[in-house]
Amino acid sequence: MPITVIGSSELGEEIPMITIGSGKKKFLVWSQMHGNESTTTKALLDFLKLIAQQQQESTAIEAFLKTHTVKIIPILNPDGARAYTRVNANGVDLNRDAQLCSQKESKALREVFDAFQPDLCLNMHDQRTIYGLPSGKSATVSFLSPSADASRGLTKAREVAMLDIAKMANVLATVIPGQIGKYDDGFNLNCVGDTFTHLGVPTILFEAGHYPGDYSREITRSYIYRALLVVFTIEEVANIFKVGDYLQLPENEKSFCDIVLKDVRLHDEEAPQDIAIQYIESLKDGKIDFQATLLELRTNLIGHTQIACNGDYVVLNNGNNVRLNESICKVYNKSKGIELLINI
Repeated sequence: MPITVIGSSELGEEIPMITIGSGKKKFLVWSQMHGNESTTTKALLDFLKLIAQQQQESTAIEAFLKTHTVKIIPILNPDGARAYTRVNANGVDLNRDAQLCSQKESKALREVFDAFQPDLCLNMHDQRTIYGLPSGKSATVSFLSPSADASRGLTKAREVAMLDIAKMANVLATVIPGQIGKYDDGFNLNCVGDTFTHLGVPTILFEAGHYPGDYSREITRSYIYRALLVVFTIEEVANIFKVGDYLQLPENEKSFCDIVLKDVRLHDEEAPQDIAIQYIESLKDGKIDFQATLLELRTNLIGHTQIACNGDYVVLNNGNNVRLNESICKVYNKSKGIELLINI
């Protein structure tokens, strides 16, 4: 697997690209343009490991390598990855820099795109735990065929992407039914996928989301890996798909938070309400830290974890007044005399 350097980050770190296969179908894949979204990078490494280990043994992989040339950029934003931030070292969201190409990382991706002239692009991301679906389940994997213009009409490039997404969704539905969604296709030419689709190249947005209890996203990683096997035709799918199969996928909706304390009183005299707690991720001593944070106070909230308090009086932290978006280190159920566990 040849590895080349396509450029450097704003802080001077090399951006490597791996090339596999020698066929006429050309795919361009990049991950971690948002530095703190690493699940799809891990799935891509799983895929590369499969290719390295089984290319001499699997007829499907052998056929894939003969018919495809795939260029994979595992980490487009190494500075953001090192700092565990969405943006690059200059605070720029690379997925809003497709037109200006003001950053070295954006320029590197665009230069590869222009020189390679791919037939399909895969834009790999993670999505937050807040996303759910009308099924009432988490949006564990989501896709998007980006719009080519403000009309959001069907173009040939979009149709190709939609059919591939329908194929992947069909396979994943056998293992995570009701947990596969799609993003809203509002057009923004500053986004990379929208720009490439506007230029006539089919582009698929991958979003690795939450699977219940899987905050390390190792389970979701396995689903992204399987989706890659499908889109790369290593896992064969017999069904014939239509654009309507893509259009019928439910759209993501912001419906979840990580923890909900149901029917809680923060003061003796008030009516019970729900407390929403969301984990905010950051890098601490070289490891990802999940800091519980007060998100919202209202009723009818939905949490990945729900703790029934039945009108109990609870104290946050040490009884100090806690404001929205403030860290919570402790929740004490004063009515029951017990501490509620809220940390991962």
